[in-house]
Amino acid sequence: MASTDSESPFSSSSSSSGHRWNYDVFLSFRGEDTRKNFTDHLYTALIQAGIHTFRDDNELPRGEEISPQLLKAIEGSRISIVVFSKHYASSRWCLDELVKILECRQNIDQVVLPIFYDTEPSDVRKQTGSYAKAFDEHEERFKEEMEKVNKWRGALAEAGNLSGWGLHNEANGYEAEFIKRIVSDVACKLGNKTLHVAKHPVGIYSRVQGIISLLKGAKPDVGIVGIHGIAGIGKTTIAKAVFNKLYFGFEGSSFLSDVKEISDKPNGLVELQERLLHDILKPRVWKVSNVYEGMNLIKERLHRKKILVVFDDVDKREQLEALMGERCWFGAGSIIIVVTKNKHLLTEVGVDGMYHAKELDRDQSLELFSLHAFRETHPAKDYEELSGKVVDYCKGLPLALQILGSHLSIRDKAGWEIDIAHWRNIPHDDIQGKLRVSFDALNVDTSEIFLDIACYFVGGDKEYVADIVGARYDCHPEVAFRTLIGRSLITIDTWNSLWMHDTLRKMGREIIRQRSRNHPGNCSRIVLPKDAYNVLSKELGTDAVEGLALDVQESFSTKSFTKMRRLKLLQIKGANLVGSYSLLPKELIWLCWFGCPLKSLPSDFHLNDLVILDMQESNVRKLWKGTKILNKLKILNLSYSKYLDETPNFRELSCLERLILTGCTSLVKVHQSIGNLKSLVLLNLHYCDSLKTLPESMGNLKSLQTLNVTQCRQLEKLPESLGDIESLTELFTKGTAIKQLPTSARYLKKLTKLSFGGYNKVFYSPDLPSKSRFSRFSLWLSPRNCSSSNAMLPAFFNSFSSLKELNLSYAGLSEATSSIDLGSLSFLEDLDLSGNKFFNLPSGISLLPKLQCLRVEKCSNLLSIPELPSSVLFLSINDCTSIERVSAPLQHERLPLLNVKGCRNLIEIQGMECAGNNWSILNLNGCSNLSENYKMSLIQGLCKGKHYDICLAGGEIPEWFSHRGEGSALSFILPSVSVPVPDGNKLQALLFWVVSASTNEATLATSLPRFDKCVATFKNKSNGIELFETMAAVTFDRTITKQSWIQRIPLIGLEESLQGVEELEVNVKISVYDVRKLQRIPLIGSEESLQGVEELELNVKISFYDVRKCWVEKCGVHLIMEKNKADSDQEIDIHAPGSDDQPLESSLIRELQKWKITSCSKFG
Repeated sequence: MASTDSESPFSSSSSSSGHRWNYDVFLSFRGEDTRKNFTDHLYTALIQAGIHTFRDDNELPRGEEISPQLLKAIEGSRISIVVFSKHYASSRWCLDELVKILECRQNIDQVVLPIFYDTEPSDVRKQTGSYAKAFDEHEERFKEEMEKVNKWRGALAEAGNLSGWGLHNEANGYEAEFIKRIVSDVACKLGNKTLHVAKHPVGIYSRVQGIISLLKGAKPDVGIVGIHGIAGIGKTTIAKAVFNKLYFGFEGSSFLSDVKEISDKPNGLVELQERLLHDILKPRVWKVSNVYEGMNLIKERLHRKKILVVFDDVDKREQLEALMGERCWFGAGSIIIVVTKNKHLLTEVGVDGMYHAKELDRDQSLELFSLHAFRETHPAKDYEELSGKVVDYCKGLPLALQILGSHLSIRDKAGWEIDIAHWRNIPHDDIQGKLRVSFDALNVDTSEIFLDIACYFVGGDKEYVADIVGARYDCHPEVAFRTLIGRSLITIDTWNSLWMHDTLRKMGREIIRQRSRNHPGNCSRIVLPKDAYNVLSKELGTDAVEGLALDVQESFSTKSFTKMRRLKLLQIKGANLVGSYSLLPKELIWLCWFGCPLKSLPSDFHLNDLVILDMQESNVRKLWKGTKILNKLKILNLSYSKYLDETPNFRELSCLERLILTGCTSLVKVHQSIGNLKSLVLLNLHYCDSLKTLPESMGNLKSLQTLNVTQCRQLEKLPESLGDIESLTELFTKGTAIKQLPTSARYLKKLTKLSFGGYNKVFYSPDLPSKSRFSRFSLWLSPRNCSSSNAMLPAFFNSFSSLKELNLSYAGLSEATSSIDLGSLSFLEDLDLSGNKFFNLPSGISLLPKLQCLRVEKCSNLLSIPELPSSVLFLSINDCTSIERVSAPLQHERLPLLNVKGCRNLIEIQGMECAGNNWSILNLNGCSNLSENYKMSLIQGLCKGKHYDICLAGGEIPEWFSHRGEGSALSFILPSVSVPVPDGNKLQALLFWVVSASTNEATLATSLPRFDKCVATFKNKSNGIELFETMAAVTFDRTITKQSWIQRIPLIGLEESLQGVEELEVNVKISVYDVRKLQRIPLIGSEESLQGVEELELNVKISFYDVRKCWVEKCGVHLIMEKNKADSDQEIDIHAPGSDDQPLESSLIRELQKWKITSCSKFG
C-alpha cells in the first residue's frame, strides 16, 4: 500500500535523487518472533521476485550496538520493510534500527513500509499492549538514558502513523496471499524506471542541475517546470536524466515520450492517457473510451498520489489539457516536467520555471563529437583540424555532433574533406529532417519570414527587420517574431539583434534550394555568390525571385533584372550596375548597397515602395537632386559615406523614422527641410566631424527621441529650438565643441540619458584662476558666466529629474565642482565622472536611491569615495592614484563589482565586513599600497562565508596550500562533505588558486582592459561526468602578465551529486589574456555532490586567441575544514588533512586558524 507522505523531494533534507543504492529492500524484524516463519517466507518471495533484499541472519548479543555494516545496509536500501510483531519493541537493536530507518526516510526519501504482524498499529503508535510492557523494562534499564527511550517512543509513534500492511486487514489472515500482495507492491514501487539517457552524456550533469534548481523554486503543492529549445539541442536527453535522478522519491512516475507524434494518431490522446494511468497505477491495464473519460480518470485516481511525470515533445495546449488539466489532478508534492520546442506554450500553461536548453560549449562539443567519431574523448592524431571544422560547423548542437561524428567514423581522411565541403551549404539529411519539424509547424507568412531571416537578416537589428516584415507580409512583425522565438527558431540578444543557430540557417537555405529543384533562377531567395553571379551574368532570373544577395566584385547590366519583377529584397556588396535603372524592379522594399560607387541615385531609379535604403560606405556626394518622393521610406542609412557633404532634401520623406549618418566626415550641412520629418525618432550624426551647425528647424521634430552628435568636433552649439523637441529622451554630445546647452533645454522634461563634454574640456576655463570657487559646471547650462557660486546650478537643471544615465567623463570638472548637488536626480542609475580633476565628488550622490553604476576612473586628484547608496552594484575607480579609502557597495543582493585597479595609494576598502553572501568582484591589480594584513583579512572574509572574487597581480601559490602542482591539471583526494572524517572535522570549502601568464605580445593588441569570463567545471575523474561548475570574471590590460583571482564556492546542495565519486577533476577555461587565479571554494552546499569522493582532479584551460602567448603555469587547491562543534565551536581549519605539523607561513596560518563562524547558515 503506497504511502501518502507528501514531502517534496527537493526540500533541504532530501537527497534520494542522487543516492547510491546497494539493496532494494532492508528487512527489519524481531528474530525470535518471525525469523523462521513469516520473515523467512517474505524474504524468499522477495528474492524469487528478483528484489535484492538485505536480511541480517545474526542475532545481536545483548548489550551490543548496531554494527556500522548494518547501518550502511539501511542507508543503502531503497525500501525498508519493518515487521512489527508482538515482541519487536522489546529489542533495543530493533528500536535502534527503526530510528535509523526513519532518519533515512527523512534525509534520503527512503520508502518505509510497516507490516503489522500479530499486532495493531495503535499498539505501535501509542506503545500499548505488549509494547507497553517492553517500555516499562526499557525505562527501568535505561533510566539514565531517557533521551534514548523517548527517541524510540517517537520512532514508534511516527512509524505507526505510516500507511502500511496489516495481516488480518489485507488477506483475512492468509499469509501466502498477504506476502504476495506485499511483494507486488514493492515491485511496483521499485519498478524498472531507469531510462537510457545517452550513449555519451557529455554536458548533461550541469543541465540536470539547472532543472533541479528550478524545481526547488516550484510551487510546493504541484510543481510544473518546462524545458524548451531548438530541435536536436538535447531537451529529451536532459529530461530523461532528470527523471532517472528523481523518480524514486515519488509514489509513481511516468515518462510519456513522443506526445506530439502519438497525439496526432487517431485516439492518440486516449493512448497517452492510458499509458499515464498504467505507469502509475500498474499492474492494471487501463481502458479509456474517450478523452473526457480519461481526464476524469486521471483526476480521480491520481489526485492523492505524489507523482513525477515528464511530458516529452509537447506542441499543443490541448495535449496538456487532456493529460494534466489542472494542478489539483495530482497529489501534493508532485512534479510535472513539460518538454517542448514552443516556449510560449509553457507561458500559457503557467509553469513555475523554464529551462532554456542551450548549445554545448566548444570543449564539450569536441568531446562529444570525438566519442562518436573516434570512440575517444579527443580527436585522433592528424584529425584535429578537420574535427575542429566539424565542431565549428555544428555550433554546439548535440544532434549534429552525434550524427556527423557517427557518419565520419567510417570515412577516411579524404572522405572527411569531401563531406565537410559539402555540408558547408547543404546540411546532412538526418539533421535536416529533425530540424524541419519546427519549421513545418509554422503558418505560411511566418515560415516565409523565417526564410527571409535565414537568408539576409541573421544578426540584424530587430526593429530594422520588423520594418521589412511589416511591409512585406500581412502579419504583425511582433507576432511572427514571438512565434519564431517560442519555437526556438530565432533568438533576440541583449542588443536587440536577431540570431538563429547556423544549422537552422542552413536548413532554411536548403529548403529554398529544394523548392527550386536546384535551379537558382527559380529560387525565391538567392544567397550564394556563385548562384547570384550565374543568374545575373546569364540572365536566368525569373519572377520567382523575391530576394537577391549580390556579393561579387563585378559589373552587371541592369537588363539582368528585367524578368525579376517580384524582387523585393536586394542586397549588393562591391558590385556595380550599369545601364538604365528604369529596368530594375519597381517593387523593392529593401535596398542594401554597401560601397555603392554611384555619386548620386539616378533619376530613373524607381523606389516608390522602398522602406529601407541602406547605403553605408558609399561614394555618394549628394543622394539625389531636388526632391524625391519616397513616402514609404522609414530608414535611411548613409553611414561612413565619406564624400557626402550635404544631406538630401527631406521634404517628401513623410514616414522617415531613422536617419543615420554616422562617420560622414565631409558632411557640413543638414538640409533645413529636416524639420518636415514629423515621424523621425532617431537622428545619428556621430563622428560627423566637419559639421558646424544644425538648422533651427529641428525644433519641429516633435517625435524625435534620440539625438547623437558625439564626436562632432566642430559643432559649437545646438539649435535654440532644442527645447521644443518635447519627446527627446536621449541627448549625446560628448566630444563636441559645445560649451553650453541652449536655455530652452530646461523644457526637455523627458530626458533620460545625457552625455556632455570631453573633446575641448568645455568645463575648463583657463582665464579663471585655479583657486577660484567659481563653478565651471554653470558654463554648461547658462549662457552667461556667473560671478557667484550661488548661480552654479541654474534652476532648470532640476528639470532633468527624469535622467537615468549621465556621462560627464573627461569634461574638465575641477575641484570647484564639489559644490554641485546631484541629489535632485532621483531616477539616476548610471553616472560617469571619469577623467576629471576634482578632489572631491559632487555632493548629493549618496542621496540617489536608484544609482547602480558609478564610474570615477582616472581622477588623479580624487582623495576618497564617501558613502554610496546601497543600490550601487558597480563602482569603478581604476587609476585614481591619490585615493586612499573607498566604501564597498557590497550590501546588495545582486552582483556588485568593485574595480580599484591601479589605485596605488589605496590602503583600505571600508565596509567589507558588511559584505553579504552574494557574489562580488574586487579587482585589486596595481593596488601596491594594500598591506599583506589587509589582503589576509579579505581572504578571512571568504573563509567566513563571504562571496566575492579577488583579482590580484602576481603568481605564487602559498606553501601552506594543501595541493599544488605545475601546469593546468591537478588531482586531489577529498574527505566527506556530509560526514565528518575520523578526527571529527568536516569539509566546508576549497581555496582554489590558478596561476596563468602571458607574454607581453598577448596584451599589446589594445590599450583597453578586457573583461572576460572564466568557467571552472568539476568532473568525476573516473567517468568524466560533470558535477558542478562555477564562473568568474577577470580583467586584463597590457601592463599585467600575471594575475590572481580568488572566489568562494559553497557546496551545500551538491552533496548528492558527489555521492560515490572517488576522484574529482576540475577544468577551468579562461577567455582572457593572462590570469593568475586564486579562488576560495566553500564546500557547504556541495556535500551531496562530494559524498564518496576520494580524489579530486583540477585541469585548467585557457581559451585565448593565441595559446602560444597565454598559458597556465600552476594551480593549487586548499581544503578548508569545519572542526567538530563540540571540540572547537565550529572553528574553520584550513589545514590539509593530516598536515597539522607541516611547517606553514606562520603569521598567515596563525591568523587563519583563529577564524570562526557562529553557524553553518553563514556559508552559502
